[in-house]
Amino acid sequence: MPELGFEFHRSSGVLLHPTSLPGPDGIGDLGQSAFLFVDWLHQHGQSLWQILPLGPTSYGDSPYQTLSAFAGNPLLISLERLVDDGWLLADHLKERPDFDDERVSFGPVIQWKFSCLQKAWTVFLGRANKSNWNQFNSYRQENAFWLEDFSLFMALKEEAGGQPWCDWSPSLVSRDPEALEEARQRLDNSIGSFAFMQWLFFQQWQKLKVYASEKGIRMVGDVPIFVAYDSSDVWANPQHFQLGSDGRPTHVAGVPPDYFSKTGQLWGNPLYDWKSLKADGYSWWIDRLRTGLEMVDLIRIDHFRGFAGYWEVPATEKTAVNGIWKQGPGADFFKAMQKVFGEKLPLIAEDLGVITTDVVKLRDDFSLPGMIILQFAWSGPDNLFLPHEHVSNCVVYSGTHDNDPTLGWWKHRTDAAARKFVQEYTGCPVEEPNWTLIRLGMMSCAHTFIATMQDVLGLGREARMNLPGEGTGNWNWRMPASAFTDPSGERLAQLTWLY
Repeated sequence: MPELGFEFHRSSGVLLHPTSLPGPDGIGDLGQSAFLFVDWLHQHGQSLWQILPLGPTSYGDSPYQTLSAFAGNPLLISLERLVDDGWLLADHLKERPDFDDERVSFGPVIQWKFSCLQKAWTVFLGRANKSNWNQFNSYRQENAFWLEDFSLFMALKEEAGGQPWCDWSPSLVSRDPEALEEARQRLDNSIGSFAFMQWLFFQQWQKLKVYASEKGIRMVGDVPIFVAYDSSDVWANPQHFQLGSDGRPTHVAGVPPDYFSKTGQLWGNPLYDWKSLKADGYSWWIDRLRTGLEMVDLIRIDHFRGFAGYWEVPATEKTAVNGIWKQGPGADFFKAMQKVFGEKLPLIAEDLGVITTDVVKLRDDFSLPGMIILQFAWSGPDNLFLPHEHVSNCVVYSGTHDNDPTLGWWKHRTDAAARKFVQEYTGCPVEEPNWTLIRLGMMSCAHTFIATMQDVLGLGREARMNLPGEGTGNWNWRMPASAFTDPSGERLAQLTWLY
């Protein structure tokens, strides 16, 4: 745990999810390239590494729809580090498929990595000494408040062929104690294997986190306000969610119709029962943030506005049109967090979109920095995202994982008027729009600036991470290994020094 109370300093960094790192197993991991990226950040004057949620992904591969709000993604485990640790043999990796270096092919990657992780579990069972077992068992005991439910959930899900938990037998859906105990005994080996993967993940992550801290790099994590319905979180804590007697959601999350969508956005995440959470002292949320802050130094809260008010849609609806605004927990929630994490909360408020005065007040009452996206700044001189309107307590981005890289935005998302406005605002021709936005972000009076790695490398639409509303084909961009020696790093370092 960090010291209570987080201090923001004038700093800059890069947004890059670990799955995008180069590496031999079809997906970025916590091995050599992750440490090389820390070195790259340090060498080029950066002090922040921002990532996306680290949880285990499911259908659609989105890190914002995970099987647990507490667990790590086993796909990020470095197999080569497992060879170093003795839990895999070098021969185990000789059958490695010929993976694409530019895109993550999740299907083959999942098959390959989980087969190797199962082999590692078998090796552990046969070779682990008393010290190994003590370390593993200590980890399970210390994290039992989430790990035991998660491991059982994953074992049951595997046994059910991947079916969502609401389709399991009624006794398991309702968490009948006798049925759960019978399942624990029947699936003991499988439960152990899923706990083992989490132990491996958190061992590797903590080594990376310590290394980053030694290099002066602070990690910025990401916590979505809502969790996936088909998750161990909802299955194990039904009292904290708006569920019917059959375990299915009665109401789900979304956003109402707006300029961009006539039917709004129906996300489908189950909504919280905030009365239940408050009665419990928000302990589930405290555990969630505490676990997160053991992994990172600072957390971005996705859809912060949901703490002030959220759009509630009946679960039977096909669109988000027929919803209503409901009041969130508001200041009461954040006062409870301050008692645990300090008056200066280590949080960034993702306050993008249509934001009302109550959301602004909640953010400012707790001195939480909001977000500014420079790609959104060019509608006219009164746009609050323009640099002359910035305030110190905010985090400025060239773009995020949900945006086109700036070169793609410039080519496909701007019109002649917007491009002319950028040139008038900067007072010079815009020949490299990605560097124009990076320079403007560095110049800002905001205490923090984050560039996407795609913008640093000058990549276009082909390197986009996510296109909201598209259920497939996202999250698969991979950074080329040549990025570590690309001259763009020196350019970033120069602007960082200058501003």
